[in-house]
Formats: sequence, C-alpha cells, structure tokens
Amino acid sequence: MNSQVFKRFKKRKSSVIGGIIILIFVITALIGPSLCKYDPTAIDLPNKYQSPSIKHWLGTDNLGRDTLTRLVYGARVSLMMSVVSVFIGSFIGIIFGVLAGYYGGWIDALISRLIDLILAFPGLLLAIAVVAVLGSGIMNTMAAIAFYSIPYVARLVRGLVISLKHTEFIQACKVIGASDFRIIVFHIIPNTMGQIIIDVTLSLGSAILTASSLSFLGLGVQPPNPEWGAMLSQAREVLRSTPLAALAPGTAITMVVLSFSLVGDGLRDALDPKLKNS
Repeated sequence: MNSQVFKRFKKRKSSVIGGIIILIFVITALIGPSLCKYDPTAIDLPNKYQSPSIKHWLGTDNLGRDTLTRLVYGARVSLMMSVVSVFIGSFIGIIFGVLAGYYGGWIDALISRLIDLILAFPGLLLAIAVVAVLGSGIMNTMAAIAFYSIPYVARLVRGLVISLKHTEFIQACKVIGASDFRIIVFHIIPNTMGQIIIDVTLSLGSAILTASSLSFLGLGVQPPNPEWGAMLSQAREVLRSTPLAALAPGTAITMVVLSFSLVGDGLRDALDPKLKNS
C-alpha cells in the first residue's frame, strides 16, 4: 500500500477503527493464549456458570471453563480458519479466473459453467453440504469455506482479465514476443490485485461468519476445541439466566465481521483507480 493509497484509506475513519479492531484481535490470537492462566478445555463442574469476578472476568461456561480464556483461544481458531481457507480458495479462484478470461473458448465455457453451478447454491448451504460429505472438524471446515470462496474470486478475476487482455500494453507485450506465462504473471495479475485484495478482505468476514455458523450447528469445530460459534451454541440454552456466556462470543463475531467489512470498504475507496488522479 503506497503513501497515496494509505492517505485515502486514513480519510475513512470507520475503516481505520475497523483495522485497529482487527489488529487487536490478531494480536490477541497470537500472544493471548500464552498470557492465559487457565486451560481452555479443563472441566470444573462445581464452578459452572459463574458470574464475572476477579478470578473469571467473563464468568464460566456450562462446564466451568473460563469464558475469557476460551474466547482468546477461539480467536486463534476462528481467524486461522478464515485466513487460511480464504487465501487457499482465492488462490485457486485466481487460477481459474485467469485461465477463463485470458484463453476464452472452451476453457472459459467450462470454467464459467462450473462457477455458475456452484453459485446456484447459497454459500452456507454449500458449506454445509461439503462438511456433510467430508465430515466435521477444523480441516474439513476450512476446506468447505475454501471451496465456496473459489467461484466468487474466479468470476471477479475473469471479468478483470477479459477487460485487460484487450488493452494496448497487453497487445504490445504479445507483439514483442512475451510468453503467455510472463504476460499473466507480470502484467495481468498485478493489475488485478487491487480488486482481489478488496474481495479477499470482505471474504474474511464472511468466512468467520460461515465457520461460526457451521460450529453453531454442530458441523464445524467440535468440542472441546474453543471456537466462537460453538461457544455461542452451548450458551443458547442459558441465554436468559447467563446472557454473558452468549454475549461474549456473539460480540466477538460481530466486531470482527463488521471490522473486515469496514476495512474492505476503505480499501475499495482507497484503491479505486478513479480516485487516484483526484
């Protein structure tokens, strides 16, 4: 991100706040577990559903486990799943999108029909179907999120590549004898990275929401692993008597998803080519 882009990004205060919130959660996920004194999976039934105190800042859950500790460990699980799965899905989507947009013909027709087929299913429903086939667990949840991320990136990249491959500088590269690989890697992909970065940023929030939804339904991360969606699912039974048990993970999910959306909006404004000369 060059200085001009960063200056435009800073003008959108809500996006800056969103970026700060994401940074806080990332730092929490990286170093937070080493600062926690409780085991996130240790059961202590005599102390279940304790109210907030000096010993347990956010109280305890249905098995007496410290809610704050599980929230911190859950940040690592949720962020890791979303980042890894979205980047894998985006990488595959970029490959498909470039092949379809650059070469066209039967390659474009085949990839486009495959994308249309996948997009015919709602994202969460598709993720549920993938997990139902592969089984539950962290790795399979990541595979499901990556799979449904592919068509969105592929469709975006395909459109960008089609518009770029007819430009004068791409035609000039072909005239001087540059290979397709060189044109794609050094000219087309770099000129699409702005839109890809925006799409990936927005997809990270959706990925966290999807992962949490799968865990909430019992199809994602399985107990006793700490994960925000699973924590929310366990706390729904005592929502009236112990609302903090559900409020803590629910707030974390909301803040992270909203922050990624704000950052994505800020990047969209900052990277918009129409604004570069204004």
